[in-house]
Amino acid sequence: MKRIHIIGIVVIALAIGAILTTVADSSTYASFKTSVENPGKEYHVVGRVNKEKPFEYNPEVNANLFSFYLKDNDGQERKINFNGTKPNDFERSEQIVIIGKMKGETFEASGILMKCPSKYANPEEQRKELKQGA
Repeated sequence: MKRIHIIGIVVIALAIGAILTTVADSSTYASFKTSVENPGKEYHVVGRVNKEKPFEYNPEVNANLFSFYLKDNDGQERKINFNGTKPNDFERSEQIVIIGKMKGETFEASGILMKCPSKYANPEEQRKELKQGA
């Protein structure tokens, strides 16, 4: 075999190994029930923020801690501790996805993905909102 063929086989083997490692470490969508049953595994949990309960964010004390309550699509509610700053327009989000792991009774989130209604509203609705606000 030529040297170039051996190098090509090694590169392909490394690429396959990297892909398998990435797939094995990737998290999946789940509910709080599943994340409670597997506390060490990272999950994506989809839900709605409970706006009736208070948000806890005090940047003077700890700028990298934001806490709130989320109800998943199965109706279970958990306290979320997000290790980061409070996202802009968090209160306006309709639905969010949190990425993280269960730790005791709280969900320790390392990421938040938000769907903000203003970004997805049609232009006519946005004009009406602007006129009402003026």
